[in-house]
Amino acid sequence: MADPVHRSADEDGQDPAVESTPDSAAGGRSKKDKKKPPLWRELLVLGATALVLTILIQTFLARVYVIPSQSMEETLHGCPGCNNDRVLVDKLVYDFTDIEPGEVVVFRGPETWGNNDFTSNRSDNPIVAGIQSVASLVGLAPPDERDFVKRVIAVGGQTVECCDEQHRVKVDGKPLDEPYIYWQPGTSPENHDPFEPVKVPEGHLWVMGDNRTNSTDSRKQGGGGLAGTVPEENVIGKARVIVLPPSRWQGIGDHNPQAVALGAPAWQGAIPAGAGLAAAWPLVFFGRKVRRRLTRASQP
Repeated sequence: MADPVHRSADEDGQDPAVESTPDSAAGGRSKKDKKKPPLWRELLVLGATALVLTILIQTFLARVYVIPSQSMEETLHGCPGCNNDRVLVDKLVYDFTDIEPGEVVVFRGPETWGNNDFTSNRSDNPIVAGIQSVASLVGLAPPDERDFVKRVIAVGGQTVECCDEQHRVKVDGKPLDEPYIYWQPGTSPENHDPFEPVKVPEGHLWVMGDNRTNSTDSRKQGGGGLAGTVPEENVIGKARVIVLPPSRWQGIGDHNPQAVALGAPAWQGAIPAGAGLAAAWPLVFFGRKVRRRLTRASQP
């Protein structure tokens, strides 16, 4: 009768038939036993990450602003009972370029600017007020009452005044070309409020709303004059695009009102193009001759 087969133990005396894993040997759970985090926790982490990224982006790169006033009609819509525009404001552009006339900018009102374009209905409850502040970061609530949006009319060193015989604003004695101006029903250029010449200090801006008869801007804030100018350091950024509502998706024009008035005559503007065209002909002519000679030289 054959002897029963005995399984030999390994050097440590452990039966090889007994399987072990690093986890079980350590007394812990096996990998199969480990549970995934619950869905609600993953969603919470995802939402918190998205919120932090949104705050960082809108603090340093770009931010969505609600336009709650009518001062920029009809370029930007903002009125009681209507669907106010949400605009994307570029906060980096002026770190690399200068502010130019015609650009629509968002800025913090100087101390002299006592009149606000709108009243922000913020709650007295600190929790609700905090939620409203966060919502304003993504354009779901109006911004701070001290934030304004206007168009740059003149920059530091320029003299602005109103008006000429056709009721146009002048900069350095030249009338401006302003196709973006909106005249409310019952108003016209004759309703343009005149003001004496103001030389804009260096590092400051003269800003006005496109809805020229319904805008509290450099003409009136602080009593007008030098007190109505805005320090460039107060500018938050340049309004680039209307992002909401979908029916209003479009870029925000930055037509330079001084381009026609202060720029060179049209025939002078054609000089660079003409010079470039004239210089191109000799290059093309000699280039062909060189290619022909090279081709002949390479032929046997």
